[in-house]
Amino acid sequence: MGWVVNMLQRGAASMSRINEILDTEPEIIDAPDVLNIGDFKETIEFKDLTFTYPGSSVPAISNINIKLEKGKTLAIVGRTGSGKTTLASLLLRLYHIEKDSLFIGGHDINRLPLTLLRKHIGCIPQDNFLFSSSIRDNIAFSDITMDNNTVENAARSAEIYHDIMEFPNKFDTILGERGITLSGGQKQRVSIARALAKNPKILIMDDSLSAVDTKTEEKVLQSLKHLMKNRTTIVIAHRISTIKSADEIIVLEEGRIIERGTHDELVALGGAYNRMYEKQLLEEKIQKAE
Repeated sequence: MGWVVNMLQRGAASMSRINEILDTEPEIIDAPDVLNIGDFKETIEFKDLTFTYPGSSVPAISNINIKLEKGKTLAIVGRTGSGKTTLASLLLRLYHIEKDSLFIGGHDINRLPLTLLRKHIGCIPQDNFLFSSSIRDNIAFSDITMDNNTVENAARSAEIYHDIMEFPNKFDTILGERGITLSGGQKQRVSIARALAKNPKILIMDDSLSAVDTKTEEKVLQSLKHLMKNRTTIVIAHRISTIKSADEIIVLEEGRIIERGTHDELVALGGAYNRMYEKQLLEEKIQKAE
């Protein structure tokens, strides 16, 4: 009886905490004038976008103007805290923004249905989260009915397939809490596979290759090339090697665009981007010498 009473008390305490979360009203909901859109178009446009986080008096990003056509790749570089991840968060509509400042498919993002928006955008966050479940379930997170071929092809594209096949239970391997069973690079590649398996029309990669070595990075980028051809892609990175082939590169500094162009154009400009590039080239030479 004592054991039963103890379990009931612990369960009641846990249930109250769970209910508190379940009963919380989301801050971001569909607008009253939400559009009924059947066809999702992948063009993205920022128009004089300025955003300030709640509780802050300093804008995280200011006067952002970007137009990204379907199938093009935009790369964003800059120091930590320059506003790179903020742009990705706004595309996922994780925060309220001013109307008529961010458009997807020619429509104000505030009027797009949340389910439609998040269905067609695949995001690989910098801080990836894996569940204490099988690798297969983690990759097929967006659709529990996903077939095995889709899961395995996504793993191949993310260059994690061979690592998975070395585990005794392969795709049925159960991961520890937050994917602790895997290394940092393996976790990132499973997260990439999860996003690719979703087959999104817009792909956002937020420094998603920072934990892998340069050789693996090259293999992943080669695998992604054909997948990114007809997909609108935003790549946020610190390594120049990750974003050299992007159609346009923007450099952020304190929330503002200070440089923009292709890799060759920015190197020839001799500004902030060129300094980052030369610094990384020097670091690579030192590593090879060692």
